[in-house]
Amino acid sequence: MSSETADAKPIDLPKASSGSGVVIHPRWVRITHWINVIAMFVMITSGWRIYNASPLFTFTFPPEITIGDGLDGLPGALLWHFAAMWLLAVNGVIYVALGILSGRFRRKLLPVRPADVIRDLRAALTGKLSHDDLSVYNAVQRLLYAGVIVAGVVIVLSGVSIWKPVQFQELAAVFGGYDAARFVHFFAMATIVGFLLVHVTLTVLVPKSLRAMIVGR
Repeated sequence: MSSETADAKPIDLPKASSGSGVVIHPRWVRITHWINVIAMFVMITSGWRIYNASPLFTFTFPPEITIGDGLDGLPGALLWHFAAMWLLAVNGVIYVALGILSGRFRRKLLPVRPADVIRDLRAALTGKLSHDDLSVYNAVQRLLYAGVIVAGVVIVLSGVSIWKPVQFQELAAVFGGYDAARFVHFFAMATIVGFLLVHVTLTVLVPKSLRAMIVGR
């Protein structure tokens, strides 16, 4: 088969095998993924430092795992947080737009059926869930990826309402006001962190998934 013919194939075909030459993750997915990794790392760790300045609960995050502590303090954390916020928002819009326009979200994330989620979750917990074909997401993956996209939208919108509660008072009102928006923002962050822990764990268990996100195959 010629290279022109291979290049003409549609990407992300559900039947594609992870061991084949077919692209599992196109270049735009890989680029936006790694930009998101950087942006989320900065946002989360600087956000923990901001949280420590005015905790919602009885605990705080160790300064050693936050950004903006020490000499910079809270102002430094805010600078890091705002810089990463714009990077995450712009990159996220590009990712979601391309995911919808390319049909990738429809092929990869839909449908999500409760019965399928329960079946695949049971298989995962018993070590029987297959990862032979990385081009096809199981029901648990579909639920997690769809959920983290929603959490990402919520964390950006709640963050904006916290940042500019007067200018965006209508948006803040959607979350129940400034104080309630802080709680929404925190729990959206916790959801994303939980997703990342599961995501990293699966990457360790299935190393070829990391390779696919680096080289695409």
